[in-house]
Amino acid sequence: MTTIARELTLGYSPCPNDTFIFHALTHGRIALPGFTVREVLDDVETLNRWATQTRLDLTKISYHAYAHLRDDYVALRAGGALGEGVGPLLVARDPDLDLTAATIGIPGRLTTANLLLQLVVPHAVKTVERRYEQLMPAVAGGDLDAALIIHESRFTYAEHGLVAVLDVGQAWEQRTGLPLPLGAILVRRDLGPQVAADVNAALRASLEHAYAHPDESVAYIREHAQELDEAVVRQHIDLYVNRYSLDVGERGEAAVRELFRQAQARGLAPSSDRPLFAP
Repeated sequence: MTTIARELTLGYSPCPNDTFIFHALTHGRIALPGFTVREVLDDVETLNRWATQTRLDLTKISYHAYAHLRDDYVALRAGGALGEGVGPLLVARDPDLDLTAATIGIPGRLTTANLLLQLVVPHAVKTVERRYEQLMPAVAGGDLDAALIIHESRFTYAEHGLVAVLDVGQAWEQRTGLPLPLGAILVRRDLGPQVAADVNAALRASLEHAYAHPDESVAYIREHAQELDEAVVRQHIDLYVNRYSLDVGERGEAAVRELFRQAQARGLAPSSDRPLFAP
């Protein structure tokens, strides 16, 4: 008797760090017994919103959004984005911009970038949502005073005539002494702990395969990257894919707990007694 594999949907962004990590899993290089995995690529804030509707079985998500969704999802230990020097940058045309009077573009209300902005610069209250790839052109064109940029934009903002007025991630690191938690891979809690454990192992194996066979994913990465310059793509992967992507580790867990503690203290996220990570 033939067993029919169940399809799991996996959402992640088209950014090089995600396509690098998940290519092997979504293209048949890594097996997940009993399941097939179908990728769904979209920008991070779209994935955040979809998660509020539990549309996907597995999804990359901002830690900010995860703070609001712990009843429905649990984070896996592998596949996430944490680290040092990886934080959002606040960029503008004017290096002396007065943030208290500025209109700042953000890549989404539920992004970790927006949460960090509220924690680090609480007086910068006038924000406007835009998709992340639209932020720098909007500032360069004068539609916005400043923007909170993420992903590849960190490496290319100077090409738009912009300057960094604040490294929001650096401010977090200086205050806490902890890495910055940006995004996690979540699995629906109702799939159960065994599925969570199997998926976590497969995600880790997918990243290990990517490191061992880097040429296999090049075409897939370039197909989806916003920035096609090879050096920028490589920088992006080297910065955002690191030891925390294999396993969040104790320091990574401590960073997530501190982020949630600060958010809850400011009334920016609800409290929860649900476990943060799948065992």
